[in-house]
Amino acid sequence: MSDETKAEAWPERSPEAAGFNKALGESLDAAVAEGELDYLHGVVVIRDGHLVLERYYSGRDWRWGEDLGQIDFDAARLHDLRSVTKSIVGLLYGIALEEGLVPPPEAVLVDQFPDYPDLIADPDRRRMLVEHALAMRLGTEWNEDLPYSDPRNSEIAMELAPDRYRFVLDRPFVKKPGTWWDYNGGATALIAYLIERGSGQTLKDFATERLFQPIGIDSVDWIQGKDGIYSAASGLRLTPRDLAKIGQLVLNGGRWQGQQVVPDAWLEESFKRRTTLFSGIKYGYHWWLHDTPSGLPWMAGFGNGGQRLFILPARDLVIVVTAGRYNHPEAWKIPVAVISEHVGPLIETP
Repeated sequence: MSDETKAEAWPERSPEAAGFNKALGESLDAAVAEGELDYLHGVVVIRDGHLVLERYYSGRDWRWGEDLGQIDFDAARLHDLRSVTKSIVGLLYGIALEEGLVPPPEAVLVDQFPDYPDLIADPDRRRMLVEHALAMRLGTEWNEDLPYSDPRNSEIAMELAPDRYRFVLDRPFVKKPGTWWDYNGGATALIAYLIERGSGQTLKDFATERLFQPIGIDSVDWIQGKDGIYSAASGLRLTPRDLAKIGQLVLNGGRWQGQQVVPDAWLEESFKRRTTLFSGIKYGYHWWLHDTPSGLPWMAGFGNGGQRLFILPARDLVIVVTAGRYNHPEAWKIPVAVISEHVGPLIETP
C-alpha cells in the first residue's frame, strides 16, 4: 500500500500526540520479540479518527482451517475475523431492517422459513422470535465449547448438515426461548438468511453494496460452506485497517462522510444489554458489551484465535487486534494484553 493511499485512508497522529506513551509501538515490538505476545499478527489503533499505531508481525496462519503457512503480515493482508463476523452481520440486519427487507425483532422466527411447515406448526417453535436469534437466546441445544476442528461442535455440525437452517431451527429445547443464552453461530446463520431472502442478494453482495463500499472497503473475502452459503458466523476476512473503519463507523453513530450507513437507532438497540454473563460481561444484539474498571462502556466483536474489534466511545478509540492462536482456550489473553497492558493507560485517564 502506497504512502498516498495510506494517508488517504487514515490521517496520522503520533502516539504521544494522541495521548499514549510515545514508545507504544516499541513496547509492543519488544513484547513480541520476548515471546510475551506469541501469535500476535497485527494491531491497529485509531483515536479521534487518526491512525495512531499500526504494527504487523509474522506468524503461521489459516484461512478457516486451510493452512496458509508462515505469513509476514502487512496492511494489505486479509485476515480471518472469525466470530467478529457475527457483529458485522448484526449491523447488516439493522441496515436491512431500516429498508423494510427483514422482519422486525418481535416477529415469529419460524414463520420466516416457509419451506419448513412442520416447524411452523410446532407451538414450541413458534415461541422463538427473531430477537431471540439476535440475542442468542433461542433456548435450544447448542455447543460451541468443543474445538472448531471437532465435528461435534455445533457450528461445524451445522456446516456439515444437508440443510443448515433446518439443523439450527430443529435443535431440542433446553429452556424456554428468551430465558437462556448460549453462544450460537446458528442464530447468526438464521439472521443472514433473513437478509438474503429479503434483499434477494447473497450476504456478501448485500454487505458489499450497503456497508463495505460506502465506507471504502474494497478488498473482501467471505468464505462459503460446502453448500455454497456464505458463513455468517465466522467466514469474513478483512484487513485490520478495514475492520477499524467499521469500528469508526460505529463511533460515528453509523455515519461515514455525511452518509448514514447504519441506522443510529439500530446501534442503540444493538448495544442494549440482553444478557449478563461471566465476569459481568454483557451481550446485546450480536455485540459483546462491558465497562472499563473506571466505568467507561465499551462494545466489541470477539473472534476465535484472538481477533478483536474494540470500541471505546468515551475515548473516541478503536483498537483492532488480529492473532493466530485458533482453537486455544487462552487465545483471549492476546487481545486483553494488547489492550490493557499497552493501550490501557489512555483508557483509564482522560
